[in-house]
Amino acid sequence: MPSENRPPLALTISAIAGLLFLHLPIALIFLYAFTTDERTYQFPPPGLTTQWFAVAWNRADVWPPLYLSLRVAAISTVMALILGTLCAAAMARSRFFGRDQISLLIILPIALPGIITGMSLRSAFAIMEIPFSTWTIVLGHATFCIVIVYNNAVARFRRLSGSIIEASLDLGANGFQTFRHVLLPNLGSALLAGGMLAFALSFDEVIVTTFTAGQQSTLPIWMLNELVRPRQRPVTNVVAIVVFVTTFVPILIAYYLTRGGSEIAGGGK
Repeated sequence: MPSENRPPLALTISAIAGLLFLHLPIALIFLYAFTTDERTYQFPPPGLTTQWFAVAWNRADVWPPLYLSLRVAAISTVMALILGTLCAAAMARSRFFGRDQISLLIILPIALPGIITGMSLRSAFAIMEIPFSTWTIVLGHATFCIVIVYNNAVARFRRLSGSIIEASLDLGANGFQTFRHVLLPNLGSALLAGGMLAFALSFDEVIVTTFTAGQQSTLPIWMLNELVRPRQRPVTNVVAIVVFVTTFVPILIAYYLTRGGSEIAGGGK
């Protein structure tokens, strides 16, 4: 490669330093999941072991938060796919007064700090006397999951030509057939990417969940509570690896599904 095409040395060093700053803490979590010392973070670790994976597997208090997180993420994703797609269809295919303002209101929840969203939802639940349950957590997570699906779906809608829908209707297809055979194949990858990203972000959400869970504990809240206890800290790191894999894989798939188009896989969340 000609030397003039190579990036400056200072830029290369800065990029490497930035990547280390972002990802070295994650590497340390993986490292200390194998340490033999269960109370301190001595570096280098005094020894390495895989015993904490078995300990985490046999900890009965880990499983209920894990099931709750999976259940909340699944329900939130389904809600987001339905409502986000409908909002995207209305915004992309219709022209009406106040359209831009309504579009801004749809994406506003993802731009607000999580603590503002959490406080607002908690106040609303208290005013309406809604008891805390799985559904209050789902409603909290849906505030940003819907936006994620909406961002992906509306970008794909804007790339579609309205003539294909008109052609389908002219050929005798009804609304459901047009959706099933025309729209869904064209929206499939965008909706799949948005759904995966919504699931991943819902699974590891902490701030909004803290305000909407009541006495319930999702897996991220369980991890947060465990960090203040100097007991079997490597178990918390093992669980952190599970959370990392559960969120990283869907995000990676969403990236590959949308990298070739103009979809917005996440919209800044």
